Amino acid sequence: TVRLARELHVPVFASGGLASIDDVEKLCAVEEEGVEGAILGRALYEGKLDFRLAQQRADELNGAF
Repeated sequence: TVRLARELHVPVFASGGLASIDDVEKLCAVEEEGVEGAILGRALYEGKLDFRLAQQRADELNGAF
């Protein structure tokens, strides 16, 4: 995903594999590379990831309070 974002120079959204707060943190770490977001599906539907907590953590890491 990061390699794609570096090459395209357009907003890139990661899809699939987002299942924990750790994944949110990893994506936030590469935001400067052009990865602007993620598609969240199964983990949300199955209750494995709390959207509110994930968004709160992303906001904390990216300075949006």
